[in-house]
Formats: sequence, C-alpha cells, structure tokens
Amino acid sequence: MSGKGIHKYFHTHHHHRNHPQNVDLTQGSIIKCIIQFAIPMFLGQLLQQFYNMVDAWVVGNFSDNNNFAAVSSGGSLTFLIIGFFNGIAIGGGVIISRYFGARDKESVQKAIHTNFLFGIMSSVLATAAGLLLVPGLLAWMKTPAEVLPHSLVYFRIYFAGVSTVILYNICMSIMQAQGDSLHPLYYLIFSSLVNIVLDLIFVAGFHQGAGGAAVATVIAQGLSVLLCLVRMCREPDEMVRLDFRKLHFYKDIMLQSIGQGLPTGIQNSVISIGNIVIQSNVNAFGAYAISGHGAYAKIEGFVFLPIMSVSMVLPTFISQNLGAGRQERAKKGAAFGILSGMVLAELVGAVIYLWAPYALRFFVNSEEAVKYGVIHARTVAPFFFVLAFSHCAAGVMRGCGKAFVPMMTMLLFWCGVRILYVTLAVKEFPVFKTISWAYPLTWTLSTLLFLAVLLRMDWGNAIGKKRHPEA
Repeated sequence: MSGKGIHKYFHTHHHHRNHPQNVDLTQGSIIKCIIQFAIPMFLGQLLQQFYNMVDAWVVGNFSDNNNFAAVSSGGSLTFLIIGFFNGIAIGGGVIISRYFGARDKESVQKAIHTNFLFGIMSSVLATAAGLLLVPGLLAWMKTPAEVLPHSLVYFRIYFAGVSTVILYNICMSIMQAQGDSLHPLYYLIFSSLVNIVLDLIFVAGFHQGAGGAAVATVIAQGLSVLLCLVRMCREPDEMVRLDFRKLHFYKDIMLQSIGQGLPTGIQNSVISIGNIVIQSNVNAFGAYAISGHGAYAKIEGFVFLPIMSVSMVLPTFISQNLGAGRQERAKKGAAFGILSGMVLAELVGAVIYLWAPYALRFFVNSEEAVKYGVIHARTVAPFFFVLAFSHCAAGVMRGCGKAFVPMMTMLLFWCGVRILYVTLAVKEFPVFKTISWAYPLTWTLSTLLFLAVLLRMDWGNAIGKKRHPEA
C-alpha cells in the first residue's frame, strides 16, 4: 500500500470521530487499546531499525573497518547525553497523558508549551555538553588510535546538530501522550528514507565515511522536526495545539515534569555510564571486537522492537487511566503489557541465537569480527525475557508516577553491579565472553527487584487517584 493509500485508509476508517488520531485509552477493550496504540510505535521502531541496518551496511561496505567501528561504538556515548534530556521528555509526556485523561484542557496546554520550551533549552545544553565532553570520553574509553580520528569527526558533527534529535523526541513524546502514535510514524518513514538516500550520497558517493553518516543523520532528523512542528501547530483539537506565542515555563508543570522525568533521565545516563565502561573493555580487545559487538547491537535492535513498543505504550495507557480514576483497568493493562513484551522478546531471542552468524555478516565482512559478535549474541539472547520484564515494569511505574523506583533499580544494577562485575571479572577471566555475561546478570537482578515492588504495589493509592495530578 502506498503512502497515499495508508493515509486514505486512516482517513476513511477513522475520521468519523472528532479527533481520531488522539486515541482515548480509558475506554473499550484493554488488549485492543494497547495493540492499536502499539502498532504504529512498533512499525516506527521497525523502520528505525531498518534504517540503522542500512546506515551500518552503507558504512560497513563503502568505508573501512575503522569508520565502521567509529560509528558502531557510539551508541552509549550519544545516549549518555541525549538520554538524560529524553528522560525529562518522557516525564513531561506522563504529565500530559494524565491531564489528557482527566480532560483538563488548560493544564494540557500549559504542559505542552512548558515541555516544548524545555526541549529548546535542552538542545542548547546538549550541544554544548557533547562538543565539550566527547574528546575526553573517547580517550577515557580507550578508543583505538586508528579509530579515534573517525570517532572525533562523527561525534563533533552529531552533537553540533543534536538539537534535531532532542526536539524530535520532545515532539514525539507530546503527540504520543495525547494518544497519537500515527503521525510520529509518518514522519519517521520520511526521515528514514531521506537518511538512507543521504547516506548513499555522502558515504558511498563522496566517501566521507563516519562524518558523512553523521551529516545524513542530522539533516534527516531536522526535516522530521519540521514536519512535527507543522502538524502540532495545525492540530485541529485546540486542547493539544502548539502555539509559539504561548511558550512559557509554568513552574508547577515544570516541577511535575522534572519530578517524573528527572529519575528517567538520570536512569538513562546512568545505564550509559555502565555501558561506556563495558564498551571500554570491549575496545581493549581491538577494532574487530568493536565491530563485532557493534554489528550485534544493530541486530539486537530488533529484540527491542516488541520491548520498546510495549514499554512506550504502558506509561501513556496507565497515566491516562489513572487520570480518569480507572485503577483496575490500569492494573490489567500493566499485566497484559508485561506478559506480551516478555513472550515477544523471547521469540525474537530464539531467532537471533540461531541466526546470529548469518545476520552479522550483513554488516561486517571480517570473520574475526563475526566471531566476537556470535559469542556475545549467544550469551545474551536466552535472557531477553528478563530484559523485557525490566523495561515494561519500568514503564508501568513511570505511568504510576513512581519513576524513582526504576531509576534506583537501574542505578544499582545496570550501572553499579555492571561496572563492579566487569572490572573484577575481566581481570579473573580475560576473555570476551566474560564481558557479555554482564548483561544477563544485571537484567535478572533488576527483574527480581521489579517483581517484588510490583507485587506489593498499592494501586488504590497510585498517583492519579484524584482526577488532577498533584504538584
């Protein structure tokens, strides 16, 4: 079905209600609501993974191993900085969802404009932080000398344009909070296609390597932000429309957003610190280990599709229902979301365990790099169900206004225990597989703690029992 055909389908099948793109998650079948809201998110994530794969394939095949290593080792480093601001955006989304569920028009408007203004300020801070910190972090991560020049070029360009990434995430968070997961999908399709074309031009055509890949990302992401802004400023529902003249920091809203989002932002950055320590241990095994580990990360993105889709739906679903005073419905949705996330993740894990050697060769030509990727894939893949449980449980708790719990859990296990384990274990057992075991170990520990908290949680007193969120 063509893009026009898809749009026509949604127009004819859904536009009989006032504002159909904003899904009310407080009514109707729980399973149908979650699936209907999750499908565009899933498709968006799937598309992003295909784009990431093509991006990696272009750099891996039209440039050398050092350029590929420079691009593929960068995930933890970029997420260290943008993950913090994205966490605040998620917190803002939870607040918007709750007011949207309570049909409080004035508060929804205040929350949207406060969060967008925060996004603009975050962009400036993230650009400065990235450009100042990256050279030192790359040295601290023991980036091999032959990879370092390519990494520096990639990150300088990426962080010079990081505002496009942050503002896209803010816009997406605002749209999803009001139940619109469809338009972010449209814009993702567009930006992914632009990104692929630009990759081919800059990397394959002009042989710009890692720097060309960064330029392509920034331009494509910038165009998607423009599309988001056009949509939000022309939104037919006045309650959720963006108006630049109304941009203002409302103190109570900002405090609520930070209260919700700061723990998630800290959690994101903290996980990145743990992963940067792991990446520095991977780097010590050389450029082939970096490439094999980086190629595996592209494949693992597919595991995250069901996990991310469900865990992104849960805060909105639960927050809207608690805003509407429907605790029992929120609780049932949480149970369905967690269970479905675990089942889907383990199915994908089984496929990756079997097909890892073939999938890795799509990205890297070197058998040495493939060998490292297979070791890592077959160590972590059987444990994807616990990874799914942790992410979905964290989503549930954010929706309940308890973002502090996942932050402390991730801080303890995904950063503290992970760093401690890698630091001690690699000295005792200096083989690559030792690094890989850091993930299943910490996923399992966080899942056990999350399970204990969820079983004891008092849904009757979850935030949102009143129709308006508390400051």
